[in-house]
Parts: sequence; C-alpha cells; structure tokens
Amino acid sequence: MTFSELNIDQDMVDSLAAKGILEPFPIQTQTIPLALGGQDIIGQAKTGTGKTFGFGLPVIQRLGLDPEPGVQALIVVPTRELCVQVSEDLELAAAGRNTKIVSIYGGKAYEGQIEQLKAGAQIVVGTPGRLLDLASQRLLTLANVREMVLDEADKMLDLGFLSDIEKLFAQTPSTRHTMLFSATMPGPIVALARRFMNRPIHIRATDPDEGLMQANIEHLVYRAHNMDKDEVIGRILMAEGRGKTIIFTRTKRAAAKLVEELGDRGFNATAVHGDLNQEQRERAMASFKSGKKEILIATNVAARGIDVEDVTHVINHTIPEDEKAYLHRVGRTGRAGKTGIAVTFVDWDDLHKWSLINKALDFGQPEPMETYSSSPHLYTDLNIPAGSKGRLRATPVKDVVAGEGRTGGAGRSGAARSGAGSRSELSRSGASRSGHSEGGRSERGRSEGGRSEGSRGSGRGDSARGSDRTATSPVATGADDAGRPTRSRTRVGSSTNPDAPAATPAAGTHDGGGAEHHDGNNAPLRRSRTRRRSPQAGSAI
Repeated sequence: MTFSELNIDQDMVDSLAAKGILEPFPIQTQTIPLALGGQDIIGQAKTGTGKTFGFGLPVIQRLGLDPEPGVQALIVVPTRELCVQVSEDLELAAAGRNTKIVSIYGGKAYEGQIEQLKAGAQIVVGTPGRLLDLASQRLLTLANVREMVLDEADKMLDLGFLSDIEKLFAQTPSTRHTMLFSATMPGPIVALARRFMNRPIHIRATDPDEGLMQANIEHLVYRAHNMDKDEVIGRILMAEGRGKTIIFTRTKRAAAKLVEELGDRGFNATAVHGDLNQEQRERAMASFKSGKKEILIATNVAARGIDVEDVTHVINHTIPEDEKAYLHRVGRTGRAGKTGIAVTFVDWDDLHKWSLINKALDFGQPEPMETYSSSPHLYTDLNIPAGSKGRLRATPVKDVVAGEGRTGGAGRSGAARSGAGSRSELSRSGASRSGHSEGGRSERGRSEGGRSEGSRGSGRGDSARGSDRTATSPVATGADDAGRPTRSRTRVGSSTNPDAPAATPAAGTHDGGGAEHHDGNNAPLRRSRTRRRSPQAGSAI
C-alpha cells in the first residue's frame, strides 16, 4: 500500500517521499479514504502511529492546490510543543502548494502570529487558550472553517480544556467536517463527539493481540534508591547502540538538577520544563532534534506528541502518576515501527503506584527488581559494556589560585591568608598590601602615591612610621627576629611593564598605572585606628 493508492495528490506524495516517507501506517490507511470523502471520524490509536498525517493529508487535499486566503481549517492541540510538531509536519506535506500554515500558541509574541493571519493563512494549528484570546479580540475569525480537527483530545480533557473546546466548536459552522483523534476515549470525550460531530465512524487502529503496550518497546522496571539513580542513569547512557534518550522527571527542580549532574559527568544534555520560557523550550527541542544534544530531560510537558527520530531509550526517573501517563511517556520511543527501550525507576514510597500501573497494563511484574548501579543484571539487560562507569569525564574541580609565598591556608577574594611563618602579597591599583599573622596580631604595610606607612609590630612601642620612599623602593613589612627576608613592592607602570596601558584619569577602568582611582580623584586616606594600650607593670595609673 502506498499513498498514491490512497488517492493522495502526487505533489504531496513526492513531498513525503523526499523525506523517506513512502508507505502509510495502519491508522492512515483506514482514516485517509474516509476523510477524503468528508466522513466525520473518531480515530483511536496509540501514540507514535502516524495520526498527524492521518488527518493532515486529507485536510490539505480538501482545501485544494491554491486555496483562497482566510482561515478554512482549524487544528486544535493541547500543548505548545505538539503545536509546533504538527505545524512542521503539515508544512512538509504542503511544500508544493500555496497553502499557508500558522502556529497559534501562548508564550510567543502576538505580533508575528497576527501578521500571518492577516497575510491569509488557510490552516491554523493552535492551543485552545491563545485561539480563544485572538478570537475574542476579533483577530481570528472561525466563521469560514470547513475542516476541524481535535488532536490528543484526552490530554485536552486532562488539562481542563473541555469548556474551551466547546467554545471553539460554537464559533465554527455546523456543516464543518470534523475529526477527533485520541489515544484513549474517556466518557467526556465520547459525549463531546456525540454533541458536535455528525454520525462519526469510530476507527481503532490496533492489533487485538497486542494489548495496551506497544510490542516493539522493551519495558524494564527497577526498584532503585534515590541516591543511586544518577549513577544508574549514567551507566545506562553508556549502553551500546544507545541513540537519543529522553529522561522524564516529576518536578522542574529535579530536571534542572539532573541536567547539571549529567553535564558534570560529560554527557550532552538539555532540558524542557515549565520554568523555561517558550523561546528556551523551543531552542532546547531544536537542539535535541538536530542531534546537537543527545539527551533530553523533561517533565510531562514533552510526554505528548513529540515525534523525534532515533529515540532509542526512555527513562522514567520517577514513576508516572498512572498508566495513561506511562504509555505516553514511553511512547516517545519505538515510533513509526522502530524498536525502543523504556526503563522505569520505582522508589520504595511509590510501590503502590506501580501496583496500579502493573494491574492496568497487565505487566505481570508485581514486584520490581531491586537494582543498584553495581547490579550485574543492569549490565546484561541494557547491553552495557562490563566495567563501564556512569561518567565520560571526571568531576571537574574548581582551581584555587595560590598566593605568592603562601605555604598554608586558603585564598579568599584574591588575597591569601597564611599561617605563622607564611606571608602573602597582593598588588592593587598601584598600592600593595602585605601582612602575616603572628601571635594573633596583624602586621600591615601600605605604600600609595609615593607615601608609605610602616607596619605595626606585635608591640606598640616597636612600631614606627616609615619615611617617604619612591614607588620602586623596598618597604619593610615587619620582618621579625627570625630573619625573614623583606619583600619589595613595585608600582606597575610603563617602566616595569611595557604592555601596561597609559594611565587615563576618569577612563572608567582600573588600569593600575597611577596613583588615582578610575574616577580621576585621589585615593582616599585610610583612617587609622589606634588600639588602647594595656597598662604596663609598674606604671602609674
């Protein structure tokens, strides 16, 4: 069976063939002939079976080769990511026609979407909220809609869009051609179909012997400790033959933390979650689809309708809420007839959730196998090379810049603090300060603008104010009786560093070449604080 045998126009057949799409899937072979004839359809098929072309090709063909400007087809989807995905698929099929397609969804500026509508786009793919928003502003007119499609209708029900869908139906003509596609058919969706559709035909494109789960996906369920999950995931990512991988987390914080952890381990990962704005989410998805990033970490926002080629592994970092969420998560792999592997981690606290999912999907595995990163069966189940560790590179260690002459202690804010018998030196804006700790007392010397102050010794009587010296003369820094060598401090300038820039007062930068600050004013004098002397023995009070 080919698309030509389904009476699809040759220009669309050629466009699909250019992308390597030659044969239709079961849901397409069943829906396309009926949809071309104008029959209302309820299509029920598992995720990843090709529903988009099942309704997209008939919609494009029924509008004609050169449709009149104005919205004539409305396709409603639950999420922004699915909106972008469906639009790209329709643009691929309509590449040889004058049909214009516009994506209408939140998180993006109104102006670009409004301009496309005014330019005469014939097919609108959008999310319910933004569609109603533009319709209420009279920027989107649905009075001439001839084709209407609801994709992932059960997800729209879960998100609370049912009332919005009814409002959209009310703004379209009753003579429209309507198609509804969903992986599951809960009661409210059936009631919606009976209310707004005209004698629809219910199509189930499933194998009766296949069950609820796709047969081309291998399901592995492990009971893992939360502290060991990152290491287990790292080792799974070392598996032979692994392609693109999607990791689902329960929370946004867990997704962001896992991206950082995998990055430290050397893996090329990106994230999609609710804390990112729409531009960041689209950029992350684009990098994942193009192969620049091979690992996508996502919350449930990406669990529906995202069709990415060559996804070989799906990992559930935390167990999904129910069996429907499980099916949609693992449905990101094994798409279009390919095989895939789905790994699910079950925490000890979530065993009750797993028992419900196991019963609903008939897994036959009531107790997940207890698994650690060192478990032998982890290596054999996922074809991980023996001896593999969960990282491509060692954990990066932040470099600590050691101060000159430092023998102990830790650096802080560019200055080194040393123990007894060690000294550090810091040069700043032509003035250098040095000090060392001895007997709990601090000794400090300062030279600035040709003016030098002697350091204070441990005894007040031993302190002396140094005489004026040139900027390049050595300065006593409180050498003690042990004979520590004194250090010289040299002002940075053209004479000492030919590459140093010339001093330009008020230049807005610190050049270190003069006695003035970057604002052109003289350096403020340090306010000296005198310490009260302790009374000496035998002195009069």
